[in-house]
Amino acid sequence: MALDPSTICVIANPKSGRNSHDAQAIDTAMAVFGSATLRRWKEGEDLKDAVRKAVEDGFTTIVAAGGDGTVMGVANALVNTDVNLAVLPLGTFNYFARGLELSQEPDEAARAILNGRPHRISVGAVNGVVFLNNASLGIYPAILKQRESVYERFGRRRVAAHWSVLKTFLRYRRPWRVTLEVDGERRQVSTPLIFVARSAYQLERFGLPGSAEISDDDLVAFIAKGEGRTSLLKTTLHLCRGKVQLGRDVDLLHVNEFTVETKKSSLLVAYDGEKARMDTPLKFEILRDALSIILPDEADRVKTP
Repeated sequence: MALDPSTICVIANPKSGRNSHDAQAIDTAMAVFGSATLRRWKEGEDLKDAVRKAVEDGFTTIVAAGGDGTVMGVANALVNTDVNLAVLPLGTFNYFARGLELSQEPDEAARAILNGRPHRISVGAVNGVVFLNNASLGIYPAILKQRESVYERFGRRRVAAHWSVLKTFLRYRRPWRVTLEVDGERRQVSTPLIFVARSAYQLERFGLPGSAEISDDDLVAFIAKGEGRTSLLKTTLHLCRGKVQLGRDVDLLHVNEFTVETKKSSLLVAYDGEKARMDTPLKFEILRDALSIILPDEADRVKTP
């Protein structure tokens, strides 16, 4: 049975309407949704508050209109509820939407949402914060932090993004030591990066193993083995070429939960493109069947590269 449009609230990132492409995409989707309601959360307003207000107003499906960061934010507000999350992809990568085989065209995505069905999924969480694609520690969050400062100085240009990566690599000295606790066993590792995945699509896109484990509702954690700048650069090049090898470049864990301890009281964590400092120890875990999503009907699914 198709969703009733009057039960749908589309919540858009306020930045999404600032360019003609996104504004047109939202208008196109709303024309398909019909009597659905469009809301934008305001600058400075907590996205969770905007979602909770929509739920209090009686909407039973919340459409996240934006990129992976927006989708993750809406998911955090809807976790462990019966309210459905749907996605109108407006971002650059849209890993979660692509993993659902949802069209990247706004009219097709809107029709797929209306024709879709609720389905509960398990999600990843770090210190209680939900992530749908990945979470990471180490050099990648540092790159995101460096990129922000470069963007502020030079603008959001592709060359600025590449420069932020290079600048972070040039400042890299040595891996940091952490203690992992898995199934009651503790071990110390030295690594420049811990990458925890929940998106089988994203792993397949980068030629990484672990898709089957994600399908079995496990966390898949990659522990990078780069000991120095040269070794880390080689691992990065292998990743870009889809040539990463277990044992040589990374070690892999697939578990229900694990913790990361360090001498620092907090660590910078990246999750679905966002970042925040979190108190240690960090607990990564699977929240089983914690989120209801709108799954596209088979006829509406589109495989995208």
